[in-house]
Amino acid sequence: MCGPQRKGMVAILYFENDALAIRDLCSADVAPIVAGEIAQGWLGACAEKYEMRLRDAAAGRSIALCAAWSGEPVGYVNVYFQAGVPFDRTGWPEIVDFGVLEIFRRRGIGTALLDTAERLAGERSDTVCLGVGMHSGYGSAQRMYVKRGYVPDGTGVWYQDQNLAPYAPCVNDDDLVLWLSKRLR
Repeated sequence: MCGPQRKGMVAILYFENDALAIRDLCSADVAPIVAGEIAQGWLGACAEKYEMRLRDAAAGRSIALCAAWSGEPVGYVNVYFQAGVPFDRTGWPEIVDFGVLEIFRRRGIGTALLDTAERLAGERSDTVCLGVGMHSGYGSAQRMYVKRGYVPDGTGVWYQDQNLAPYAPCVNDDDLVLWLSKRLR
């Protein structure tokens, strides 16, 4: 298990069964996750994203979670205590940057990660929000969020953190997002 993560606290194990554990993300998880993303062809796979998530968790802004399958880091998600745009005035937590390496999908890992993230968000609010990309690489997440009860916020799609006007040009990349929320209780 990872060492201290958040200001003198020991890493927390949030869920465990058979081969799966959901725990705090630690610096030792970064290289294997990035290597897995590169191996599956994900553009932009780099350590900086995870290092930023670890810094945010250490600063008390979020909880960075890791899914480990038989001890190997294979997935991640972050719960930020204060949502960004467009939910920045709601006081809701935001689920950010959820992923499971493709070769480990369909084993319940994503479900366990989101169950844990929603439980942690539910300790702070009765509603949680997230943004999902619009291109086909996000297809699994799009389906999962709908099945879990997330609904669009009604503002349409956003591009590079700006709400797109009807017929505005955009690029179908990772910055094209639909915002969703879910009532937890």
